[in-house]
Amino acid sequence: MITVNLYYKGINGNARAFVDEMESSGIADAIRAEEGNLRYEYFQPLKDPETVLLIDSWLDQEAIDVHHASSMMKQLAELRDKYDLHMAVERFVSEEYESDEKYLRK
Repeated sequence: MITVNLYYKGINGNARAFVDEMESSGIADAIRAEEGNLRYEYFQPLKDPETVLLIDSWLDQEAIDVHHASSMMKQLAELRDKYDLHMAVERFVSEEYESDEKYLRK
């Protein structure tokens, strides 16, 4: 699994407005429905109302490549421009490891 954390940064509430339009337009749901998408979810840091974090997980690099070649990427890029957002990214590749379940309180 590959997880990409995208930090969308704006001013005057533009990052949140971007997310609202991604959700209301159906683009976010269309991405969630793509083959190989495991998670596409937005969060907002408590101490930074001008940033939104997207946690975007995919089965493998091939699924990401297909997503990046899709028509939705053009729509997404247009919305980023509309809201004048800047981005930072972190990328994580999962490894097989023993479960952390024994450390979790449920």
